[in-house]
Amino acid sequence: MTTQPKIGWIGPGIMGRPMCKHLMRAGFPLAIYARRPESAQELTDLGAKFYETPAALAANVDIVISMVSDTPDVEAVLLGRNGVIEGGKSGLLVVDMSTISPVTTREIATKLAEKGIRMLDAPVSGGDVGAIAATLTIMVGGNADDLAYARPALEVMGKTITHIGNHGAGQLAKACNQLIAAQTVIAVTEAFEMAKAANVDPAKIRAALLGGFAYSKVLELHGQRILDENFQPGFKAHLHNKDMHIVTDTIAAFGLNLPGTQHAAAYMQVLVDEGKGELDSSALAKIVQQKAKAI
Repeated sequence: MTTQPKIGWIGPGIMGRPMCKHLMRAGFPLAIYARRPESAQELTDLGAKFYETPAALAANVDIVISMVSDTPDVEAVLLGRNGVIEGGKSGLLVVDMSTISPVTTREIATKLAEKGIRMLDAPVSGGDVGAIAATLTIMVGGNADDLAYARPALEVMGKTITHIGNHGAGQLAKACNQLIAAQTVIAVTEAFEMAKAANVDPAKIRAALLGGFAYSKVLELHGQRILDENFQPGFKAHLHNKDMHIVTDTIAAFGLNLPGTQHAAAYMQVLVDEGKGELDSSALAKIVQQKAKAI
């Protein structure tokens, strides 16, 4: 009988907790590190072992999975004082499932490799609903053999796992996902505003478009949220705003001018600046509606 690799999880938050439960149900031994131990309580009650530092965690597992908020947080838990790099043995595999800078991801992978630590970047799409249902889309950058080793664990948490390319490629795919989602919310809202201006029911417009070439998950899910003006969060706007900063930083790093993306990023920043960062990211529609009425 093959022994499941022991997994150490860093960051058991809204997304992380259900993902950890899937791993435990599948028989993976689980260890946890969290800056706030109380956020790990539910998992330790189920049998996960808690470690006081990422270094201590890394010293006692085969795979470290990190899912934290932003690029500096990943750098801190992987490379900082008492970080994974200080405790991980040669051959340890780190799988970062956070959404962070593709450029920084490559730098982190290089520094870990100097200590013999392998790395995959594996950001996800699907939100807390996908995390609970184990239907996440997982975009992976790194070595194909490392992905083969991690795949059984990833398959417990996600429905679609795609090897995009080398280090940073997974994060680049996630950046593409976020820029498309933001721009599509804008497009859907503008379509609804045009329909309303012409005294045509936007709900019927949406119903028709769902059966045509304009179909998208954004039109299906966020389109209904926009019609209902129901912006209770699945994926919070301030997190999408953070991701759009990653997108615009990546654009700048490669010397690109992408006006549609930069426009969407600016609108998302306005939404957060207006104090609406805790709403669902589809509340971006509110800014589009304001701009439409300003003409």
